[in-house]
Amino acid sequence: MNTSGDRLKALLREVHLSASDFAKNRGVTPQHVNNWFKRGVPMGRLNEIAELLCVSSRWLHAGVGPKHPPANFLLDAQDARKALPTREESGKYLTGPARSPETIDVEIALHPSFTSTERIRLSRHTLETLNVNPDRALGAYMVDNSMVDIIQQGATLAIDRGRTQIVDGEIYAVEHDDMLRIKYLYNRPGGGLRMRSHNAGEHPDEYLTFDQRFEQNFQIVGWVFWWSTLNNRRPPVPLDEHLLGWEGSKSDTEVGN
Repeated sequence: MNTSGDRLKALLREVHLSASDFAKNRGVTPQHVNNWFKRGVPMGRLNEIAELLCVSSRWLHAGVGPKHPPANFLLDAQDARKALPTREESGKYLTGPARSPETIDVEIALHPSFTSTERIRLSRHTLETLNVNPDRALGAYMVDNSMVDIIQQGATLAIDRGRTQIVDGEIYAVEHDDMLRIKYLYNRPGGGLRMRSHNAGEHPDEYLTFDQRFEQNFQIVGWVFWWSTLNNRRPPVPLDEHLLGWEGSKSDTEVGN
């Protein structure tokens, strides 16, 4: 196993998890996971995947150091929230020690393009897992359908402004002529880039040269590290109508009796 992709594939085999199931769990396509197998785990996903599979991120990235973090920690109450998950020989994963309420959530502000003054809540553990500085985290909403079915229209997003260097195939928030957009980004020769939508049928790839990036006021806001999940495919008959119909039938039966 010479690459992080090789190590990821072996880890999934160890826990009997298919590439498609792993992709669904991480909110990406199976093709993304196959690309990770071939090209290595993206740096922006390294800590997240290492913690999920209870291995050292250093080992996953470069194959050096211990494979698993120590299973036992002597922690006081203040350090409890920093505990790593431990792995049992059965392959099950344990959660860390309970956290005190005041350390569970962090509130982050919305991107200035949104006029709302509300704030988005994320768990501090999520930020620490991905090594995101809370002061650099920014919230947003998915305003179009360019990233369905990965990110649904109307979903809530969280952006790490500390990661603006393009890693091919990762999702970024960008400002493009004063418009906030969410896209896959890819480097191009000469400082250019490609913007790709998940919904490529309606939103074809866009290409910008180095000069066009400046001319069109293009700026990378940061890496999108979290998004909420919405199910927009509501059944055609609302559930409450079913319940009302059932309750009505029940009442008629009771009256008849």
